[in-house]
Amino acid sequence: MIEALDLLANTSLWAAVLRIATPLIFGVLGALLCERAGVLNLGIEGIMTMGAMTGWLTVYMGGDLWTGLVVAALSGALFGLLHAMLTVPLGLSQHVSGLGVTLFASALAYYLYRLIVVVGDLPPTIEPFRPLDIPILSDLPVLGPIVFQQTMPTYLALMSVAVLAYVLARTPLGLAIRMTGENPHAVDAQGLNPTWIRIGAVIAGSALMAVGGAFLTTAAFNSFFPEMVQGRGWICIALVVFASWRPGKALIGALLFAFFDAFQLRLQTVIEGVPYQLLLMAPYAMSILALVLVARRAEVPEALMTPFRRGER
Repeated sequence: MIEALDLLANTSLWAAVLRIATPLIFGVLGALLCERAGVLNLGIEGIMTMGAMTGWLTVYMGGDLWTGLVVAALSGALFGLLHAMLTVPLGLSQHVSGLGVTLFASALAYYLYRLIVVVGDLPPTIEPFRPLDIPILSDLPVLGPIVFQQTMPTYLALMSVAVLAYVLARTPLGLAIRMTGENPHAVDAQGLNPTWIRIGAVIAGSALMAVGGAFLTTAAFNSFFPEMVQGRGWICIALVVFASWRPGKALIGALLFAFFDAFQLRLQTVIEGVPYQLLLMAPYAMSILALVLVARRAEVPEALMTPFRRGER
């Protein structure tokens, strides 16, 4: 028990929390943006997988790491466009379309990987993003190793939280997105087009999701394998509800899940006699518990999953 408590004083644990939270931050921001506009995007798991593959493949074939992130974002945007066209102008089921996108994107990512990459006994690798060593700041006690020795995509994720929070709360664009998710007919009455707003939000949100997947292959690891997303997309969908569709609370939710994940990995080395599978499922069980406690008080966007048709009420 004492050894388990000692883990909490280890700066490497808290540095790992921020690192593990990074793909979740991108994913939950992307899902939040889609849902704020009224569209549920269950394609997130497949979009993250495709982002992981295309980002890695771009670097593997000679591109730089930032180009890999851009290509991943573009691949996510394309699948976001597919989901948006099926669900917004056509008004098809957002659940069915999202699950279809997940299956299609996941299978296509693996197919393209096996088609293009020659896989031997060991998976091919790339040179990933390296943790920064920021002068002075990285030498600060406690805070330095935790915050100022991360990779650049982690800082990009944190900046994305601030940018999205500002856009949604303080700009006319953010107001239009929020109102489209609440009452698209009111938006239409103001001379704006809710259909295009929803399509744009889904494309941008899907691009963020794909960047979260690309983080796994270009920063957290240095190779691609099909199962590497490991349900993070579904966790992001739950975190949006936990966050009550607010970017700041979404960051807290991602960090909370990452803490349980990082902590259970270290507990496996100090606790004996407990099946590791129980510890492995702990972050997901805690996510379900948090979701149950928060979901009843969450203010769901009124027009979430409701197709917009001009002239109908």
